[in-house]
Amino acid sequence: MTELIAPAARLHSSWLAARDEWPPGAHQDGAGLRLVADDDLNSPEGFASWVERLRRQSDRSLPVGEGRVHATHWWIVDGETYLGAIDLRHYLNAFLLEGGGHIGYSIRPSARRRGLATWALGAVLVKAPALGLDRVLLTCDEGNVGSARTIESNGGVLEDVRGTEIGIKRRYWIALDDAGHSHSSMAATKTSRQA
Repeated sequence: MTELIAPAARLHSSWLAARDEWPPGAHQDGAGLRLVADDDLNSPEGFASWVERLRRQSDRSLPVGEGRVHATHWWIVDGETYLGAIDLRHYLNAFLLEGGGHIGYSIRPSARRRGLATWALGAVLVKAPALGLDRVLLTCDEGNVGSARTIESNGGVLEDVRGTEIGIKRRYWIALDDAGHSHSSMAATKTSRQA
């Protein structure tokens, strides 16, 4: 059964297998790899240290590094198999407002085209109001059709397409009700129920 879980050191071997599916140095949105520091993710100890750092990033009583924001990380798993990652940034700094957004996600290459990103995004949107968010910003690369569809299917409304320091980004806003459902998807649901 596919579910979202907090990052877990016990999934080390599955995470390594997923990492090896990506090209060397590829960016994995929402994975928190910028928090690696000097940890050797190949070693169980280094991996466990990084996992703990991911888990602590959501604790607002703890400081975050310069240029970082508090964020909650989840892994998308099926049993003991790591399928991807998604994070919810609690607030935006200038960099995230320009090109990063509130939510980042990535699916391991062998698990794509199964609707996992769409499902995970919907599951995380429900959690956003607990952080005081009534709308969230999501971005994707201009040519990333799959990610644009994922965002749009969860109620994303395109604000603009702009050049940023990390490339040309499509910027979407999703307005949420108190339960974390997007206003656009609620309207679509009401319309389809009436039909």
